[in-house]
Amino acid sequence: MMQFLDRASELVARALAVLAGLFLISMMLLACANMVLRSVFGMPVQGTFELMGFLGAVVAAFSLAFAQRRKAHVSVGILLARFPAWFRRLADASTNALSCGFFLLAGVETWKWALFLVQTGEVSETLQIVFHPFVFASAAGCIALAFVLAVDTLKALTQKKVA
Repeated sequence: MMQFLDRASELVARALAVLAGLFLISMMLLACANMVLRSVFGMPVQGTFELMGFLGAVVAAFSLAFAQRRKAHVSVGILLARFPAWFRRLADASTNALSCGFFLLAGVETWKWALFLVQTGEVSETLQIVFHPFVFASAAGCIALAFVLAVDTLKALTQKKVA
């Protein structure tokens, strides 16, 4: 079961990272198009700032789970290295579980906000487009991170030794 969950969390993290990369490329293309059109034709792409904000939020949210899988976040290993293995495992499991709870709550509340945006039909200020899909995507990124953290918690509790 643990292997299945570990593979599933890796698959989710990789899929979201690929999407984040595609959104990042689209941000780069949009920024370049805006600069070229502004300088050559004097006509910038309308709503560039708005789209960059929406896409940037999705890129950040979709990158969270991948960064957690790769342990790319800052950790306090120097302090914990002085404690026995059982304490390090407990500390790792505890911080993962608390972080999982936080990001699950953040994802659920963000999802509720997106549902509210759907109900009210709110649109963006400049382009007048619905932006709830970007909010749903950000919520999905938080929920994916919560899943990866839950798997990490289980791994910390079930592993035989601490690295």
